[in-house]
Amino acid sequence: MQLGLYSFAENTADGGVVQTPAERLKDLLEEIELADQVGLHFYGLGEHHRPDFVASAPVTILAAAAARTKSIRLSTAVTVLSSDDPIRVYQQFSTLDLLSNGRAEIMAGRGSFIESFPLFGHDLNDYDSLFEEKLEELLAIRKGGKVNWPGSTHTKPIPGLEIYPRPIQQPLPLWIAVGGTPNSVVRAAYYGLPLMIAIIGGQPQQFRPLVQLYRDSATKVGHDAGGLPVGISSHGFIADTSRAALDIAFPAHHAAMARIGRERGWRPGGRDEFEAGARPEGAYFIGSPQQIVDKILMQHEWFGHERFGLQLSVGTLPHDKVMHAIELFGTVVKPAIDKALPAANTAPKAAEPALNGA
Repeated sequence: MQLGLYSFAENTADGGVVQTPAERLKDLLEEIELADQVGLHFYGLGEHHRPDFVASAPVTILAAAAARTKSIRLSTAVTVLSSDDPIRVYQQFSTLDLLSNGRAEIMAGRGSFIESFPLFGHDLNDYDSLFEEKLEELLAIRKGGKVNWPGSTHTKPIPGLEIYPRPIQQPLPLWIAVGGTPNSVVRAAYYGLPLMIAIIGGQPQQFRPLVQLYRDSATKVGHDAGGLPVGISSHGFIADTSRAALDIAFPAHHAAMARIGRERGWRPGGRDEFEAGARPEGAYFIGSPQQIVDKILMQHEWFGHERFGLQLSVGTLPHDKVMHAIELFGTVVKPAIDKALPAANTAPKAAEPALNGA
């Protein structure tokens, strides 16, 4: 299994004084650099256009990380493709691929926040159709060579032009990230694209039918389901002991989720609910290294997934605590998982996707 980290580059007062954006980015690059040094497989950076995050241009940050790392794969988590230009997305990631010597990955999604839609002049009523049409265009570009794209309601034609620069990886790896919507899962299966499922609450076992839906749907349309990777991503934190992990993570996690909850009408959860989520059957990966190992292995029995991504800081945590958590993840958790579940190649195959809509 491949283990990695992802971050939204949060910058809040949850862990103390609010940093300047430059200070937060400095810490973030140090975290990515350490993740590379301890042998983690990938780092994903989420795109957000809000005051509490500093990664509105994640590919730029990943390009800076490429110059400071050697092996770790560099991804978004996610690129909000619905409000972006597929040509520019391809060009940016191709450039990142060249700078990183073939370590770039695109993780595309519709986005769990809506700020980018009014910012770039899109109607939220087109939330699904924007993603569908732009994903088809990106897949056409990703095939390489001259692009003959007829255009659509939300995209303009490309009249037989080549898109530059060309990446090292052919094709550029492209994952689809979902939050649990069956239609999104079926879409990823239809196009034969790897699937990353975010499980950030509730009972993870409830996602087992979703994984099966993905594999069954892929097989039904003629893809080799066994060759299509599945990833799981979740919130969590690692410390030397379970109690330390809970005590460090809770204040920032609670503040961040309460802030988002006020925007969306959620009831804020308390410490009891937080600790319930950290139990073996819960969604959070919070605890000692051995607890994290046990939970990864248990979920692998449920999902048979090839990747696991951990979001260490939901709300800003002290940089030294995050660095220690990364060290534990890479030097204690990863060797145990490597021994139990040897890593497989989870790069997407160069299959020719269908482009006539799902």
